[in-house]
Amino acid sequence: MIKKGIILAGGLGTRMSPLTKAINKQLLPIYDKPLIYYPISVLMLAGIKNILIIVNKGQINQFRKILSNGKRFGVNISYVEQAKPRGLPDAFILGENFINGDNVALILGDNFFYGQNLTKTLEKSSTHSKGAKIFLKDVTNPENYGVTKIKKNKIQNIVEKPKTFISNKAITGLYFFDKNVCKFSKELKPSKRGELEITDLIKKYKKLNQLKFEIIGRGAIWSDAGKIKDLNNISNYVKSVEEVQNIKIACLEEISLIKKWINKKDIIEIIKFYGNCEYSNYLKKL
Repeated sequence: MIKKGIILAGGLGTRMSPLTKAINKQLLPIYDKPLIYYPISVLMLAGIKNILIIVNKGQINQFRKILSNGKRFGVNISYVEQAKPRGLPDAFILGENFINGDNVALILGDNFFYGQNLTKTLEKSSTHSKGAKIFLKDVTNPENYGVTKIKKNKIQNIVEKPKTFISNKAITGLYFFDKNVCKFSKELKPSKRGELEITDLIKKYKKLNQLKFEIIGRGAIWSDAGKIKDLNNISNYVKSVEEVQNIKIACLEEISLIKKWINKKDIIEIIKFYGNCEYSNYLKKL
């Protein structure tokens, strides 16, 4: 079972400068909520209540101001600082005490997931116990991602940003790992760009024949909010869905209420925190 999750919310966010000179990228808005709400919602939908957020040095208070310790959402949130970007597997080295020998999920703080059957997929995958599981999505520009070649329902090859076409199945920013992930991460050597690579970690599990995958189907979307235009595109999508369907995507309090991690009395106190706003008006109707 996956009971713990890590959100990697570090990085310099240079492609979004000057915005990111003032605030961490994961706290920039996606329509009506901070970007960080969306990866938190993915972990919560998977039934994960213990969450570690890895942030840049000196930025913990930025996150605490909006998230605190997670109690408001019925979860436990803790933080650790990353002095400088060292690659995705560094999350497991920094988070070793948090993981404490358990299975763990990793989601990138700038990734957006939403759509049909996503909750069922996450709940099913959270029962993962051995090896690694990656989540794949068909893309039109595979040269920008790590991609996999699949044959007979098995991953045959993994290539980071292929120069020639290998496959259009990109590896998204959501991963489930077993208890060996800290040990394997420590064994990795930095790549030519000086960072530990997530593809090298995944290949370790593949070599052991312990790599599984889940394909995110056509009814769901995934986006990497790496550039300002990505933030705008995702914001427009969220706005359209919320207005047409009269719902809130990544409403953490609603997810927690459905899972019975908080109750309606808690919602009343939460509304006081947000104050008089559209988000509070939505919470009043839950």
